[in-house]
Amino acid sequence: MLHFSADDIDRALTFPGLVETLRTAFREGAVQPVRHHHTVERAKGTDSTLLLMPAWTDFKAADAGPDGHIGVKIVTVSPDNNDIAKPAVVGLYLLLDGITGEPQALMDGPRLTQWRTACASALAASYLAREDASKLLVIGAGAQCRFLARAHAAVRPIKEIRIWNRTPANAETLAASLRGEGFEATSVSDLDAGLAWADIITAGTISTTPLVKGAKLNAGCHVDLVGGFTPGMREADDDAIRKARVYVDTRAGATKEAGDIVQPIAAGVLKADDIVADLHELARDQKPARQSADEITLFKSVGAALEDLAAGIAVYKALKR
Repeated sequence: MLHFSADDIDRALTFPGLVETLRTAFREGAVQPVRHHHTVERAKGTDSTLLLMPAWTDFKAADAGPDGHIGVKIVTVSPDNNDIAKPAVVGLYLLLDGITGEPQALMDGPRLTQWRTACASALAASYLAREDASKLLVIGAGAQCRFLARAHAAVRPIKEIRIWNRTPANAETLAASLRGEGFEATSVSDLDAGLAWADIITAGTISTTPLVKGAKLNAGCHVDLVGGFTPGMREADDDAIRKARVYVDTRAGATKEAGDIVQPIAAGVLKADDIVADLHELARDQKPARQSADEITLFKSVGAALEDLAAGIAVYKALKR
């Protein structure tokens, strides 16, 4: 069994390449049960979350070949880790031979997640953001946000990036990192002004209070919501949901786990049937993408095990000896 570190994954993948890998994966499909989501209760401090995300090649498909795989990601999310200078999200990805079940590779879970999450958002933007979108607002400054900025810039002609975070120093740290890669990036303190300025808004927080306000959104903007992964988390308000054509990565996951979808449905602001399409339907040209330059589009990502499987296979094929 091979072992791949975060640096190995960075060497194996590119943003344009992984976007196209995910496009093919969503078009072809895989078997992916809705992820297992368990709360690990604490007597003191914030509860942790244990996530198990399995997926495997659809071996019953007529065109299934012998080169299939099984994969499972095991992730823990422990918010209190930030207080002791440890990452909140840690985990591993295990890739298995699809025929024999033998382990093939063990990979750094957080890095694989950062890559596939960002590229899934970029895949959605390739259908939903205006082709001339050049102004990107990043809400949040965690490790995932750096990947989101780079992935969006791989599919749209991003000329300027502005970053807002509750802790301004963290926003400036991310801006400086992106400037070091050649981007025109600055930190900003006025979130509402940033919302009104942006062509694309990508949010990667664990906020339970909406940050993206529909009243501030520009005609023609695309909103990408990534951070919230439980029904209690929320990054966009009801006005944003009302004003936008809503898309998701998977209907089963988003309507069960994403607060930005679950809460508006419960409140009667959104009906499940109002969701225009998921990534499977977009990749297969079964449902409409952006229809005009003026409409507002909103994509909610909760993560799909198919994304991990496709990214894990790509890493394995690029690096196996």
